[in-house]
Amino acid sequence: MFGYAMRRVLSAVPVALIAVTACFFILRLAPGGPFDGERALPPDTLANLRAHYSLDQPLITQYFLYIGRLLQGDFGPSMVYSDFTVAEMLAIGLPFTLTLGLCAFIVGTTVGLVGGALSAVNQNKWPDYVLVMLVMVGLVIPNFLMAALLQLVFAVYLHWVPAGGYTGSFLQLILPITVLSLPHAGRTARLMRGSMIEVLGTNYVRTARSKGLGTRLILARHAIKPALLPVVSYLGPGLSYLLTGSLVVEQVFALPGIGKYFISAALNRDYGLVLGTTILYMFIILAVNLLVDILYAWLDPKVRYH
Repeated sequence: MFGYAMRRVLSAVPVALIAVTACFFILRLAPGGPFDGERALPPDTLANLRAHYSLDQPLITQYFLYIGRLLQGDFGPSMVYSDFTVAEMLAIGLPFTLTLGLCAFIVGTTVGLVGGALSAVNQNKWPDYVLVMLVMVGLVIPNFLMAALLQLVFAVYLHWVPAGGYTGSFLQLILPITVLSLPHAGRTARLMRGSMIEVLGTNYVRTARSKGLGTRLILARHAIKPALLPVVSYLGPGLSYLLTGSLVVEQVFALPGIGKYFISAALNRDYGLVLGTTILYMFIILAVNLLVDILYAWLDPKVRYH
């Protein structure tokens, strides 16, 4: 298992380097810059700013300077928020974004697994039809529209929860977590349902039934673990989707996560903050996928030898 994990870690290194390089050059070659505005800066001021942030250097030189700082754990300065470095701003917003994403992941995964298993056990019965309908609702309605609908119903009309903002109350997180977890729960339930139906139709499950084993015992001993394999494959991309999708949800609900800084930085061409946020998410996604690969290898030992 350790050797398999090390191979996965080493294979992620070139992926990370390619992603960092692509993000750097795409951002720098895009039209506009951090100091372009409706009111042009005096030429001397603009030259001093470009020299301060090394933007007067050739592009390849800027790239190697950035990689050198990145290897030392330095994401560089923000070109818009002069009082903070990129690392400081990420440290402020990251804990909230991770909390929001992980809560939505736990809720969505739990609801999806339970709902998918119940749907498979009750195939072609009314619980199956109801769950399939709820899954489709969660999948087809985009996050921003679902957020607006829930705000309108539960915050404006019913006054059960706040519509947005965050002052430390968990009630303010109920709607964002719900909006984030619904698509994840739908995808998880759909995968779990299909996988469970396939497993329940296998020969060894039919043999267990012929021996008189009850449904609960069959599910616990013979069906759950093999049915989880396709679901586990999705959990890595699913968590990545929740963490990156939270950018829009944070903006809609006015939450103090990374999304607020990222969208502002993208509009203002803040190279350092956009790159820092993108690279941080990339490393989180690589780490999550590594953990999922290790979990998959534990569930299916044959994976370790490929």
